[in-house]
Amino acid sequence: MREISLDTETTGLSFANGDRITEIGCVEIVDKKITGREFHLYINPERELSAQASEISGLTYDFLRNYKKFDEIADEFLDFVNDSRLVIHNAPFDIGFLNFELQRAGKKLIEPRNVVDTLVMAKEKFPGSPATLDALCRRFSVDASARTKHGALIDADLLAKVYLHMSVEMLQRNLFGELTGMVETVAEVAAPRVQVFVQRDFSPTQDEKDLHTEFLKKIKNPIWDRFTFSGFEQNEKSY
Repeated sequence: MREISLDTETTGLSFANGDRITEIGCVEIVDKKITGREFHLYINPERELSAQASEISGLTYDFLRNYKKFDEIADEFLDFVNDSRLVIHNAPFDIGFLNFELQRAGKKLIEPRNVVDTLVMAKEKFPGSPATLDALCRRFSVDASARTKHGALIDADLLAKVYLHMSVEMLQRNLFGELTGMVETVAEVAAPRVQVFVQRDFSPTQDEKDLHTEFLKKIKNPIWDRFTFSGFEQNEKSY
C-alpha cells in the first residue's frame, strides 16, 4: 500500500482571501515503511506573504518569485501523488489550498476520502493531550531538532515518522486487545469446574439397623460384629 505524507506552506491562512501555496513537501510510504523517495518544490505564489507566514516558514516573496507557479508544477505533483492515500496533519487546511490551486489550474481535485488526518487520529488516540506535530514528536521521541522553521519537506518527514508510530501502536493495541479477549475466553473454557456438593448424612435408619441385625443372625461369626454403626469404628484392635 502506497501512502504519501504531505505538508504545504502558504502565504496566509485563507485561500478564500487569495492566499496561495508557497511550498509542497511529500514523503513516500510503502507498506508502512518510508522509502526515501520524496517530492519537494518551492512555488511562486504570485503575491506577498503575510508577516506571520513569513516568520513561520522563513520564506519571502523575493525568494519565491524565481520559482515556477503552481499551474506549471501541477502535473508533476499529481504524477507523484498518483491517487495514493495522503497522510496530512490538519488535512482540511492543506486539502483546501491544494484543491483551490488544482481547480485554478484546471486539474483533477483530491478526494477527501482518500486522506488520513493525523490530527484527528491523535485526538482520538490521546484525548485531552496536545496534538500538534511538535507534541507528537515528543510523545514518540521523534527527533525534531532540525525543525527550526516550518518547512514543508521537514514537516512531511516528521509527520511520516509520527504516523508510522501511531499506526504501529494502533495495530499493537488491536492485536493485544484481541489476544486478551482470546486468552480470557480460553481461560474461561479451560478453567477447572469445581462443583460444590452438599454434605449428606449416610447414617442408617433404625429400620435398616434392625434388618441388618436379623441378617447377621443367619451368618456364623460375621465380620460386621466387629464394628459399630457410628462411623465404622473398630471394636477389636486385632482387626
